[in-house]
Amino acid sequence: MLAIFNKEVVQPPQELNSPAPSDSAKRPQEIVKDFMSCHDPNNAFSVCFGNTAMLAYVPPNNPYPIQQRLFCSLDNIYCIFLGSLNNLCSLNKQYGLSKCTNEAMFVMQAYRTLRDRGPYPADQVLKDLDGSFGFVIYDSTAGTVFAALGANEGVSLFWGIAADGSVVVSDNLGVIKESCAKSFAPFPAGCMFHSEQGLMSFEHPTRKMKAMPRIDSEGVMCGANFKVDVQSRVHNMPRVGSEANWATWGPSSPA
Repeated sequence: MLAIFNKEVVQPPQELNSPAPSDSAKRPQEIVKDFMSCHDPNNAFSVCFGNTAMLAYVPPNNPYPIQQRLFCSLDNIYCIFLGSLNNLCSLNKQYGLSKCTNEAMFVMQAYRTLRDRGPYPADQVLKDLDGSFGFVIYDSTAGTVFAALGANEGVSLFWGIAADGSVVVSDNLGVIKESCAKSFAPFPAGCMFHSEQGLMSFEHPTRKMKAMPRIDSEGVMCGANFKVDVQSRVHNMPRVGSEANWATWGPSSPA
């Protein structure tokens, strides 16, 4: 899978940029073109949202894959989901969804419900997901991006910076390396990223994230890894009434 978001939509942590000069990073159109050229055009597809976002998806070749890869959309919300949820049946029941709702449909519906109504903080919702998962949601109406990766590291995601400053997300490390040169890193497990509130840990929502410098085998400084700073503490944003939607989650100020 591949997701690319313009720098006007997503502002990633500055430390994801490598300080090493490079002219090998690609622009978004070239990244998508190269990604699609590596797959059967009858099986893969891409969606472009002007200069704002691009999504590309390839279904698994095996009808019964070890790791699911799902895509769905509804009401201008698009979701790519990797992995599986062990408690999907109980989650569907909790949210009033049908038994045939798959993981991508559930995550998208949960996002929409919490965006509009905000009954729970996002970190609590993600903690309730039992399984190996990673997903990227693009809400084209709101112009927001939400991504998360499960804590058990059963699924891998990587993110990086394209030549024009766009954010690139993929489960394919080779795609990220070729697209972003040295400005990339693994997406941190147990964490979520929202385009308006940034990166935070849903496992430890009261702790800040800190950048950890990363040097590759060639001795070149790459995009930083991000870890929970156990010495820090933040307060969650307060929620009041129906205006307290999912888009306002996140840390506000240090304790």
